[in-house]
Amino acid sequence: MKRTIELIVSPAGEITIDAIGFQGPDCEQATKFLEAALGLAREKRRKPEYHQTTRQQHQQRLGS
Repeated sequence: MKRTIELIVSPAGEITIDAIGFQGPDCEQATKFLEAALGLAREKRRKPEYHQTTRQQHQQRLGS
């Protein structure tokens, strides 16, 4: 899935930041600069993807 950061501005001026395609704490890292630029967050909601971990596969060859 393509990673996207979506900013939604309501008619009342409330801003919602949605990190799409991120897993685990990567979403907070990706949106950190926007939160700093826009000011303090009133509320943070973590989506189910936040609790998923990113799988990393490592392969090592010994001898040949």
